Amino acid sequence: MAKAELESYQATIKGARGDEHLARAANLEGVRFHFIGAGGIGMSGLAQLLIKNKAIVSGSDQCDSENVIHLRRAGADIRIGHDSRHLSGETDAVVISAAIKEDNPELSLARQRGCKIYKYAQMLGLLSSRYDCIAVSGTHGKSTTGAWLTFCLERAGLDPSFIIGAAVGQLGGSSGVGDGDYFVAEACEYDRSFLNLRPKITAILNIEQDHLDYYRDEDEIVEAFINFALGTRTDGLVVANGADGNVAKVIHRIGDDSEVVTFGFRDCDFTADNLRLNDGLYSFDVYKQGSKLGATAISLPGAHNVLNALAVVAMAVNAGLDPNQVLELLSGFTGIDRRLMLKGRFARITVLDDYAHHPTEIRSSLEAIRQRYNPRRLWCVFQPHQYSRTRFLLDDFAESFKLADVTIVPEIYFVRDSESSRKDVNSQILVERIRSNGSEALFVDGFGPICDYLKQNVAEGDLMVTMGAGDIWKVADEYIQWLGRNS
Repeated sequence: MAKAELESYQATIKGARGDEHLARAANLEGVRFHFIGAGGIGMSGLAQLLIKNKAIVSGSDQCDSENVIHLRRAGADIRIGHDSRHLSGETDAVVISAAIKEDNPELSLARQRGCKIYKYAQMLGLLSSRYDCIAVSGTHGKSTTGAWLTFCLERAGLDPSFIIGAAVGQLGGSSGVGDGDYFVAEACEYDRSFLNLRPKITAILNIEQDHLDYYRDEDEIVEAFINFALGTRTDGLVVANGADGNVAKVIHRIGDDSEVVTFGFRDCDFTADNLRLNDGLYSFDVYKQGSKLGATAISLPGAHNVLNALAVVAMAVNAGLDPNQVLELLSGFTGIDRRLMLKGRFARITVLDDYAHHPTEIRSSLEAIRQRYNPRRLWCVFQPHQYSRTRFLLDDFAESFKLADVTIVPEIYFVRDSESSRKDVNSQILVERIRSNGSEALFVDGFGPICDYLKQNVAEGDLMVTMGAGDIWKVADEYIQWLGRNS
């Protein structure tokens, strides 16, 4: 089944590459694309990429957002709400996000008219196929690592194109079009989307249980990553985390089909040694196959970012950059939106915002916060993302908050779940599990009441971090504004 599935995805890409409208970048000029779900990070990035290639973009989304506003400023006609009247009769192709259902009125009309329909991942694969694609995958860290690599390639003068699943201030957004040969793409495993890509360099940072609303179990997730690795171009290579057990299964299965370069703290092709902490940030020496390349330092906290940095070095060196140049560039990267983002400090209270929504990410982020800021007390406001993820990983979530002094949990962010899934788990159950592990936790219903609780209880020397993939960042924004008015 896995082989047939891979062949099906590859056939889709092959057919797409043959489309008269889309065979070459020059032919995108004047082609009309309609994006359903245009406001998402990936979708808006793809739309901006098409606009910069002189395509004509229209679309729709459920609500206004910063991404929608940016698309309009770039020249796209984005409407609010989903209505068949939004689809122009002149539309050549329709691009849909993974969240769009078959009964969407715009999609239904597009199918009736015989428009070419692309999933986001299919269009990403189509566009990236015209470049030397570097695809960064993994359960954690792919946005940061992909942006970090793009930063290094850009500063080295290679002028890459890119689509990253988060806003990157140093790159001017979540996407960009360059004149160079490389295209850096964040490769997502959900819906097996990454099988649409044919990378020259395939990076696998880690593999853990996630998206269990889609995958049957961990073995099926590993199988998807195996197929992804097998999709690497014959003249390419796989950059893999040599210390990850599930990634090791991928390396074993792809055998002699692909060249593999590993990274990790020891017994890998690219390693880090002599790690030193300076004001909560790491400096270390980098080795390639036992030979020292040089010393470097990073500006992102946490040991997990040392591993991300090693992945960047491995990819950049194999993309042709001088190792010394890469080591010099690493420290200049300051991160991406919603990844341990410092929102501000008032009255000796520090406020951060972070995207962590998986137990491993939560543990890594809390450890990094402890090292970097050494707060008197660490308050974590965590919004669980999806009922299914919370239910499947409930015990892991309960264990992951041990480094927080207090964890505040609102209701679970509802996305992609069925209504019946709400009956299986809720935030109160998660709070009880966290408490049973010996950590302080409480359920507070609503962002306003959470802010009120923080105002009354957070004190000088404390740090508060909002955490989750939903809209919990609104709590950090409201709280920091109150601190600014009252400090």
